Amino acid sequence: MNNLKIGVASVTFRNKTISEVVEIAKNAEASYIEWGADVHVKTAEDAKAAKELCNKNGIKISSYGSYYRVGSRDKENWEQICKNAEIMGASSVRVWLGNKDSEETSEDEYRNLLEDLTHICEVAEKYNLLVCPECHDNTFNNNTEAILRLKKDLNKENFRTYFQSRYFRFDYDMDRIEKTFDFIENVHVSYRDLYREQRFRKKDKKYLDKILKKLLQMKFNGIVIVEFVKGSKEKNFRKDVEKLRKY
Repeated sequence: MNNLKIGVASVTFRNKTISEVVEIAKNAEASYIEWGADVHVKTAEDAKAAKELCNKNGIKISSYGSYYRVGSRDKENWEQICKNAEIMGASSVRVWLGNKDSEETSEDEYRNLLEDLTHICEVAEKYNLLVCPECHDNTFNNNTEAILRLKKDLNKENFRTYFQSRYFRFDYDMDRIEKTFDFIENVHVSYRDLYREQRFRKKDKKYLDKILKKLLQMKFNGIVIVEFVKGSKEKNFRKDVEKLRKY
C-alpha cells in the first residue's frame, strides 16, 4: 500500500496552461498541485481559476510557490500572495530565504531576514497559512545548522521548511532529515532532472530511494512534490509518479 502523498509543482510544466497542468496531474493520478506564482498563478483571478479546475477534477492544492524573497520587505506583495493562497485553499506558501548562502550572510543581513520573516509569518497567520522556505543553495536554507538557528530565533508556530536532497551528500541529507524532521512540511524531488540525477546515480543508483525510505521510516506525512522531469514531458512525469507510488 502506498504511503506517499504525491504531487506536482506547476513549474515543472511552465509551457502549459493552468487547465493543462490540472489534466496532466489527473492523468497521472497525482493528488496534489503546488501552484507557482512565476507563470500560472500571478493574480487573484488565476488563483480562482486554479481552484475551480482542481475542485472539478478532484485535485487538492498543496501549496503556493510564491518565490517571495525573505528580506525584501515587500509588504504589499506578500499580502497579495497570502490572499492568492487563501483563495486557492493552499495550506502553505513556499518562499526563498534571501539570496545568499548562510555562510556568506552577515549578522546585519541575518537580522533583516529575521525581521522580515517575523512580519510575513505574522501576516500569514491571519490567513491560516504556513511559511516554508525552499531548501536550496544561494539562500539561507542551504545548511542544517542555519535553519535550526533561524527557527529558534524566529519562534513562530507557522514556520516550517521544505526538504530537498543536496545530492552527492548522503550523510548530510540523512542528518538533515533527522534534525529537521519535526518541521518538514513537504519534499521536492527532481526524479528525472538530468543534471542532478544522472550525476549522483553514477555514485549511487538508490540515492533517492534511500532518502524516501528514510522519510517513510520516520512516518513522514507531508507531500512529495515532483518538481522537474526529463524534457518537461508528461510521459516522464507519469513514469516518476509510478515510481513514487511503489513506496
